[in-house]
Amino acid sequence: MKALAAAVILALGLPALAQEAKPLEPGRESLAIPYEKYKLKNGLEVILSVDRKLPIVAVNIWYHVGAYHETPGRTGFAHLFEHMMFQGSKNVADDVHISLLEQLGATDLNGTTSFDRTNYFETVPSNHLETALWLESDRMGFLLDTLTPEKLETQREVVKNERRQGTEAAPYGLAQEKFWQALFPLPHPYHGEVIGSMEDLNAANVADVKDFFRKWYAPSNATLAVVGDFDVAKTKALIEKYFGSLPSGPKPEKPQVAPVKLTGEKVIRHDEKVATLPMLSLGWLSPPYLTEGDATADVLATVLATGKASRLYKRLVLDKQIAQSVEASQQSLGAQSAFTIEVVARPGVSTEALQKEVDAVLEDIRKNGITQEELNRARTRYDTRMLSGLESVGGFSGKADVLQNYNQFVGEPSYLAQDLARYQAVSVEDVKRYANENLRPDGRVVLHAVPAPQAAPASPKENK
Repeated sequence: MKALAAAVILALGLPALAQEAKPLEPGRESLAIPYEKYKLKNGLEVILSVDRKLPIVAVNIWYHVGAYHETPGRTGFAHLFEHMMFQGSKNVADDVHISLLEQLGATDLNGTTSFDRTNYFETVPSNHLETALWLESDRMGFLLDTLTPEKLETQREVVKNERRQGTEAAPYGLAQEKFWQALFPLPHPYHGEVIGSMEDLNAANVADVKDFFRKWYAPSNATLAVVGDFDVAKTKALIEKYFGSLPSGPKPEKPQVAPVKLTGEKVIRHDEKVATLPMLSLGWLSPPYLTEGDATADVLATVLATGKASRLYKRLVLDKQIAQSVEASQQSLGAQSAFTIEVVARPGVSTEALQKEVDAVLEDIRKNGITQEELNRARTRYDTRMLSGLESVGGFSGKADVLQNYNQFVGEPSYLAQDLARYQAVSVEDVKRYANENLRPDGRVVLHAVPAPQAAPASPKENK
């Protein structure tokens, strides 16, 4: 079979670059996701993985561009293109991309943008795979043929309205933006939000947008994953037919940015205009995704605020009843991550009171660490979360997205077993050491988002 596959690749004029998953540790072979990876002559990377549980196929494209790759003064372009790519292309009429797929019975149809990548995906019945590949190739190769100032203006307004709803008019939206900007000050490209600023969105013109597309949306900067019930040889032929002739330049270089260092405590006080309850946020810079310390931070975040037995939830919400909600997370990113804690106060409770209790919990972990039971519970949560997504071939956290994710960050699509092994390797001593070395009071951002005091309602006597 391997010889036959190689023959098919060469017959199609493709380089014989197919790869197989690396051998796994004994007993963990069941976690491997079988795949084949190769490149077209124009640089498009292809990942194929057969899964015959259902007669459906997931088509998933990652463009290796996100907010990290934008330049100052031109933020929000990656997210803007998430919208523009559904607007229409040379052979697809305006605003019918989604409806065409839905008419075929497509599900899990979406596009998303992060700091590190932009992706588009859909799951279709197996007999409609060719149509899905054609639609993706047409907007990859021929979007600019129909790009007009009117189309740009339409999507610009859509994105600006999305920013108004998601940031400017959302509870704590502007406060959280200030918080993130303090963690990643300019010129770091993680500064601000993926959606961009109103000023930069207003400044974008057709020439800017076309230049951005030509640089970052070329086949050489994209990976196509096809996962599900399909014929491998026929699918390779279809991929060559629809994508192989698309022109492409060299793969663009990823920006080289020095990591941010926090050398003191930065305190932000924000007058909250939308929410009615105070919120406290604490943030530290942390290791990049899949690097040493990233899994340890995930474990600590789970111990702190996932479930009713977690440290912060039990102390602030259940025992002292001073908080409405508590969240902690390791926001893993490609260049540098952020470990954050967010607490919403109950009525009448100050953010200073919240901070005192949060710091007490953190200090206890620095001194005494966590228990083995807490560590085991965190490991189980991550195993369950990661493996449950693999029941689907497409969609968020489906098999196609998992293969793409690992391929982008480590170059190995079938990295699931190695990823889960990171959590098994974390010890209680590692968590204690991480808390002491990384969650220091003198290297963090503290946000106090406090609404203005509400006037007391007038008494009936005063109303007369």
